[in-house]
Amino acid sequence: MIKTPLIGMSLEKLRIVAAEVGLPRFAAGQISRRLYVNRAVTIDEMTELSKAGREKLSERYDVGRHAPIAEAVSTDGTAKYLFKGVGGRDIESVYIPDRDRATICVSSQAGCRMNCLFCITGRQGFHGNLSTADIINQVLSIPQSDKLTNLVFMGMGEPLDNLDAVMDAIEILTAPWGLAWSPKRITVSTIGKLDNLERLLDQTRVHIAISVHSPFPDERAALMPVERAYPIARVIEMMRHRDFAHQRRLSIEYIMWRDRNDDLRHADALARLLRGTDCRVNLIRFHAFDGFDGRPATTATMERFRDRLNELGITATIRASRGEDIDAACGMLAGRSQSPNLN
Repeated sequence: MIKTPLIGMSLEKLRIVAAEVGLPRFAAGQISRRLYVNRAVTIDEMTELSKAGREKLSERYDVGRHAPIAEAVSTDGTAKYLFKGVGGRDIESVYIPDRDRATICVSSQAGCRMNCLFCITGRQGFHGNLSTADIINQVLSIPQSDKLTNLVFMGMGEPLDNLDAVMDAIEILTAPWGLAWSPKRITVSTIGKLDNLERLLDQTRVHIAISVHSPFPDERAALMPVERAYPIARVIEMMRHRDFAHQRRLSIEYIMWRDRNDDLRHADALARLLRGTDCRVNLIRFHAFDGFDGRPATTATMERFRDRLNELGITATIRASRGEDIDAACGMLAGRSQSPNLN
């Protein structure tokens, strides 16, 4: 019999489980502590429960933890982990150490429906949504789990295309009965699905990163078909009416391609688009791959673009590239069948 995983369950759901197997209501808190604080791998480790209670619980449920099935470590300390996915496609997570920060980049889907031309994940098609358990397992099951300080939903998939599972994961990450993280430690990166973005903003205090990549609608639509459904001008307009000055941060993600979106005309248009928002622009180096003709912008061009934005009152920085030698950089996650550096 296929058992239901316990990780990924809220305290309220664990109370329902406890009642189903004849455990007292307070046992749900004991189970949640074992799952999210003590990082239990088996139900037998939940020694606060009676032996009969553990046996009853084990008949229908298991913890749901699964170790990575492969890993690759970069020369800069970045590590990429392969986990069993859904729909025949495995998924990848990335651990990024950086001085006093240790960030995990988690996946929310196997593949992606957004079909952005510059993203390997998007080019492989959509294979299925990850469950909340699949998402939380990435956090709990990497070897550096107890070192993590930050989490970004920037792995495989569009987080707002699997919003229910992502929201449930955020609850587990931030609730006092879960991992008890501050929402300031979590960033959700999105192409800007407006209705779901509004719900995320209303119901959480996590940081937001919006993928832009061109300030011109026709150019952005050629790179990101989602522009036709969710124009970036509408997304940014909604951001203007939100408070990003204190409790949360708004970031703009901008991958730079040589002779495509890296000139001062684009910088000026991007500054006009973002005027009136309290945001920071992350300029991202493109990592070339077969099948897409984009070339990375030069360092000098990226610095000139950054300086122009800063002159125009838009804070901009160039993101340091991490894990390129193991295909762990932005837009390069693919899963087992297209990931030769994970063996």
